[in-house]
Amino acid sequence: MSIDKTSTAAEESSVENTDAAPAAVAAVDPRLLVREQGFAGYLGEFKRKMKAGDLGSIPVVVGLLVIWAIFTSLNSNFLTAGNFSDMSVAMVGTGMIAVGIVFVLLLGEIDLSVGSVSGVAGATFAVLSVTHGMNEILALVLAILTGTAAGAIHGFVFARIGVPAFAVTLAGLLFWQGFMLQILGDNGTINLDSDGVVVKLTSYYFSDVAAAYGLAIVVTAGYFLSAFFDNRRREAVGVPSRPLNEIIVRTVLLAVLAFAVAIVFNQYKGLPLAVVIFLGFLLLTDFVLRRTAYGRKIFALGGSVEASRRAGINVELVRISVFAIAGTFAAIGGLFVASKIASANQGAGTGEFLMNVIAAAVIGGTSLFGGRGRTWDALLGVMVIISIQYGLALEGIASPVQYMITGGVLLATVVIDAVTRKTQKTAGRA
Repeated sequence: MSIDKTSTAAEESSVENTDAAPAAVAAVDPRLLVREQGFAGYLGEFKRKMKAGDLGSIPVVVGLLVIWAIFTSLNSNFLTAGNFSDMSVAMVGTGMIAVGIVFVLLLGEIDLSVGSVSGVAGATFAVLSVTHGMNEILALVLAILTGTAAGAIHGFVFARIGVPAFAVTLAGLLFWQGFMLQILGDNGTINLDSDGVVVKLTSYYFSDVAAAYGLAIVVTAGYFLSAFFDNRRREAVGVPSRPLNEIIVRTVLLAVLAFAVAIVFNQYKGLPLAVVIFLGFLLLTDFVLRRTAYGRKIFALGGSVEASRRAGINVELVRISVFAIAGTFAAIGGLFVASKIASANQGAGTGEFLMNVIAAAVIGGTSLFGGRGRTWDALLGVMVIISIQYGLALEGIASPVQYMITGGVLLATVVIDAVTRKTQKTAGRA
């Protein structure tokens, strides 16, 4: 009799535990809890990310604001409309090449040849269009394809033959620099047509004030619509999404920034064509990395090559394509550099140029260890470097000091990156 009672009690307890089990394992996405708590929730989430080393772009943005504040206090001309516009145009060449470097760094690799490849692209265009009289558009396309081919060759030797990327691209740096000198000839400099397509890349401005304001409206509206419909898709499949009021706040902040920049541009010559093209490439590459299967494969390779291979990713093809992309952006950046000085010469892509390009990607927030970064990092990083260069130039400070300061900023960024990774591992987020 006692056995029956014990058995019955056990069965009842089992039924109760079975009913309670689903409730016990039910999980709530932490992002939903954060948003339900309002401002306090976001503040708590921010503190948690800081403790976990998830700094994002905050150090770069803060550093950039500090740099601007220092140079503005030293020279009131630093953030004038004219100087700001000149800095914006000057950063495009370096920034374009840095976008390609971001792709390579996401794999955890490096490309030391992009400076020389950029010089080859400028020289190729100059020789074809000026020396041989080829149509400028065709010469432009062939110059860009030269960079694509150079990058693909580096990627093939690295991915298929197994030579380390450092060694391959170091050899490429020397080879393409020699190739550039060879095609430029004894003169060493070829001046470009001041009214030609390439020179107009950096010399043309949309003088109508409607252009800058129109671009600000398009960027703001595009962001809002993208975020809104992305949330709709997330809600449809039951994935956590941002509330509408958060999207509106973000859109307002973006609008303030976009219209502030538009006002500054309109106080000088207008909206620079170079900036429009650069923003277009940033949007395109950001979409590729964040919204396509190809972009996810790049991040996966940066995280673990072996795991990616076991997941069925064609490691060799992705690697070759990434280096081809880096070569392509090196060529595009080289054309912007040639446009800025209206010539192709033997000094293109040499000296500190390569270091500035790599530094721009790293300073912007792309990890040297692979698997973490965005193409927008190229924009932030090159803004820091160009701001330092222009600010020191206004103060009449010599180039050696500029190199030392830029090197110090780069070292600080790498240290932050290393400490961040260590903190994330400790917090279990890496």
